[in-house]
Amino acid sequence: MSKVRVLLADDNKDMREYVCGVLSAADYQIVATVDDGQAAVEAAARALPDVAVLDVSMPLLNGIQAARRIKQNHPSIKVLFLSVERDADLCRAALETGALGYVWKPRLGRDLFTALDLAKEGRRFVSEGCE
Repeated sequence: MSKVRVLLADDNKDMREYVCGVLSAADYQIVATVDDGQAAVEAAARALPDVAVLDVSMPLLNGIQAARRIKQNHPSIKVLFLSVERDADLCRAALETGALGYVWKPRLGRDLFTALDLAKEGRRFVSEGCE
């Protein structure tokens, strides 16, 4: 079975490194890491990942704007969001982009793999308390 190819976009360098380490240790292939939404759109076009994991709050384009462009240009790319926000309206707006997941960063260790597994199957996951 081939590894799931992941694009990771987060403006926090420590968070990017942490998530990359966790995913790499679990046998996911990180195809690109970027620190803003515009770079995420460009990296998605170049790398064509299976899943784009996007922070909601990023410079240039926020994660929601980036997700819309990624899904418009490459509908087969699955999108998951990471956020420190548990706001139901923000979660709803994120999922309305066609994203399949919304993971609250404090629950990342418990929820990210579940969200990724469900996204591979085309199913949705939202961290408890975010919807």
